Amino acid sequence: MTFKDVADVHEKLKDADYITSQEIATVIFLASVTGKPILVEGPAGVGKTELAKAVAKALDLQLIRLQCYEGLDESKALYEWEYAKQLLYTQMVKEKIGDVIAGAHTLADAVDRIASQEDAFFSERFIQPRPLLQAISSEEKAVLLIDEVDKSDPEFEAFLLELLSDFQVSIPEIGTKKAKKIPFVVLTSNNYRDMSDALKRRCIHIYIDYPERELEMRIVKLKIPGISDRLAEAIVDAIRSIRDLDLKKRPCISETLDWASSLIALQVEDLTSEVLVNTLNMICKYKADTEMVKVNIASIVG
Repeated sequence: MTFKDVADVHEKLKDADYITSQEIATVIFLASVTGKPILVEGPAGVGKTELAKAVAKALDLQLIRLQCYEGLDESKALYEWEYAKQLLYTQMVKEKIGDVIAGAHTLADAVDRIASQEDAFFSERFIQPRPLLQAISSEEKAVLLIDEVDKSDPEFEAFLLELLSDFQVSIPEIGTKKAKKIPFVVLTSNNYRDMSDALKRRCIHIYIDYPERELEMRIVKLKIPGISDRLAEAIVDAIRSIRDLDLKKRPCISETLDWASSLIALQVEDLTSEVLVNTLNMICKYKADTEMVKVNIASIVG
């Protein structure tokens, strides 16, 4: 399955419970037809990871996720060589070595015969694939999500350049592996650090910001079925007012949805100052932010 055009992206992502803008839908379509990775940047909680999940769901593809972190290296992202399994196999078949070297007249001849069997000990059966190798080894096209790539070290980012340029990796024990099916690649970044120009050149770049009011309303009504228009509007307007404050962490769409779900669970019909104060822990993640909202509560809830 693939996307026919930009309108088809809108429809398929909506069916996957993801409401997108025209700009994002266009980028998704262009990435699908060009095979270029997408680098999605923006604040935490605006739906970057969910976008990759929605693409996988919309196209009925396997989602393979690599969560990046400081200290991540290619061995942890690519594959793990199972030395214990290799040793076990060696112990199990060592009695067969006599059969292999039977008839050898010299030590060199015996060594050559053993060397001719080395593929039995250096093969894919001893490789435990990690996400990157899984993605390029898959018999079917997959969505590869490289999440929070900005948290990885620059050295790991440099390693990704080969993968994203040629979709192949070098494994010393068995050689070069080329992708059977080029995956649909989505990299996300929370701007923890700047990505290199080399990485950005290989990607289609998109920045996802806090949604406009109308888009946020559509998202709330899609994700929280049955919510009244009145309460949805009050929630979105309050969140947008809170975002205008000088906070350490402004609430994203994820906080909007968490708050809306909480108010539905509490059977709230009207958003009041008291309700906001009692449920601020669903919106604010820092005490200073909570206090600032309380100070400005009159301007947030009319």
